Amino acid sequence: MRRAILLLFIPLLALCQKAGFREIPIAELRDKIEGGWAGQMIGVSFGAPTEFRYLERIFEGEFPKWTPERVSNSLNQDDLYVDMTFAKVLDEKGLGATTADFGAMFREAKYRLWHANLAARRALKRGVPATLSGTPQYNVHANDIDFQIEADFIGMMAPGLPQAANDIALRAGRVMNYGDGIYGGMFVSCMYSAAFFENDPRKIVEAGLACIPAKSPYGMLIADVIGWQRQTPGDWKTVWKQIEQKWNKREPCPEGALKPFNIDAKLNGAYIALGLLYGNGDFGKTIEISTRAGQDSDCNPSSAAGIVGVMLGYKRIPDQWKSGIPAIADKRFAYTDFSFRSIVDSNMRRAIALVQKTGGRIDEDMLVVKAQAPKPARLEVWDDYGSPVERIGAADPRWQWKGDWKRNQATFTAKSQGAEASISFEGTGAIVTGPYLPTGGKADVYLDGKLNRTVDVYPDEDQPKSGEAVWHAFRLKPGKHAIRVVVRGEPYGASKGTEIGLTDLVVFR
Repeated sequence: MRRAILLLFIPLLALCQKAGFREIPIAELRDKIEGGWAGQMIGVSFGAPTEFRYLERIFEGEFPKWTPERVSNSLNQDDLYVDMTFAKVLDEKGLGATTADFGAMFREAKYRLWHANLAARRALKRGVPATLSGTPQYNVHANDIDFQIEADFIGMMAPGLPQAANDIALRAGRVMNYGDGIYGGMFVSCMYSAAFFENDPRKIVEAGLACIPAKSPYGMLIADVIGWQRQTPGDWKTVWKQIEQKWNKREPCPEGALKPFNIDAKLNGAYIALGLLYGNGDFGKTIEISTRAGQDSDCNPSSAAGIVGVMLGYKRIPDQWKSGIPAIADKRFAYTDFSFRSIVDSNMRRAIALVQKTGGRIDEDMLVVKAQAPKPARLEVWDDYGSPVERIGAADPRWQWKGDWKRNQATFTAKSQGAEASISFEGTGAIVTGPYLPTGGKADVYLDGKLNRTVDVYPDEDQPKSGEAVWHAFRLKPGKHAIRVVVRGEPYGASKGTEIGLTDLVVFR
C-alpha cells in the first residue's frame, strides 16, 4: 500500500519541479480560451436531457442525437451565467476582488438558484457576512457542487498559474461553499490552468489533485480514482462501481441524505475525472463518459469538456460538436452582459493581467508566463460533523403536532401563531427539512428547551423549493435531544403569507 501511494504522488512531485517561464502565443491563448468556453457550452447542452435522471446507476441507453442547434441550450444554463457573473466581479473590482465583493454581487443577483447557492444568497440577504455564508453554520449545503460548476472562469484566466487560481477560488468559493465544496472549485480550476500547457489528461487530473489537501475527502476520492484507473485502464464502469461502493454514502444535502440523489461536489468531481482519464483527450468520448456516470450529468460533462476544450483549443474541437456556436456567438447568456465572443474577450484581458501580476509579461505576440507549481490549499473540512443515519418523516408518530397543521402528501403546513411541532432524536446533529414557500413565514426553533434561533422559509424567489433545510445544527453533544418548532404567524420580507412547512428530520450521528 505504501509503495502504491508513493507511485501515485511521484507524478505530483514532478509537477512541482516544472515551475519556470512558459511561453504561449497570444493567438493560441485566445484559441484555448475559446475552446474552454465552447467546451462548457457543448458539454452542458449535451448532458441536459439526463440531468439527475440517473441516480446511483449508469446511463446505458442511446443519447439524443446531437445537432448544431442544441448548443443554444447553454445560453440559459446556470453553469455558465453564474460563472460569468463572478467573472464580471473581477472585471469591475480588479484581480484583488474580495469575498465581500463577490458576495455583494451574489446577494443582488436576480437569477434562480438552488442548493448551496440559494442558501448562501438567503444568508447574505439576512445579514450574514460573505465570509460565513458558505460555512456549515449557515449553509447546510456546504459540500454541494455549486462552486465546482462555477469555477471554470478561474482556471481559464490562470494559464500555468495554479496558486493564483487557488487564491481566487478561495475568495469566491467562500460565498457559497466550505471545505470539499471549495476544493471542488479548486480541483476544476487547476485542471483548466494545467490544460494550457499539458496534453496528457492524466497529468491534468493530477495537477488538479495537487491543488487540494491530500487528507481531504475530496483529495482522497480523486487519488482513488487515479489509482483505480491505473489498475483497470480500459474499464471505466468498474471504477464507477468502486466510487459508488466507497464514496457514495455520506451525502449531507437535505434533499439527498440517505437517498439516491447526490449533489455532493466530490462524487460529481470524480465523474469529471472519469471522463478525462478514460476519454484520453477525445472530445466526444470525454463528454459521453462524464454524462453516462449520472447524477449531475450536465454540469460534469460541461467541466470535463471545457478542460479538454482548453487542452485542444477551439480549432481542434471537431466540427460536429462546435458547428452551432457561430450562429449564437453574439447572443447574450441569460442574466449577463456576455456573449460567447465578449466573455472570451473579457477572459483574455483577465488572463493577461493575471500573468503580468504574477511576474509574467507580453513579449511581442507571445505571452510569457512565470509558471507556478501546484500547492495544496489549507485543510478545512466539516465531515467530522457526523453522517446522516435516519430520516424521520412528518407522518411518523414520533412527531407531535399542536395547532392548525394540515397534511399535503409528505409535508405538514401551518400558518397560525402558536402552532407547534416537536420531536426527539438521538444523535450529534439534525436537519429539519421542508419547502421554501412564496407564502413562507417565520418560526422559533427550540433545541433542548432553549430558543435556538428564529427561522423563515421564504426563498427570496417566486418559486417554491422543496427538500430544503428549515433549521439545522451540528456538533451537538452525543445523546438525546429535543426540537420544538413554533409558528410565529408572521410573514418574512416580501412573503405573501405566514406558512411553515415541515417534511422530515434528518438525524446525524
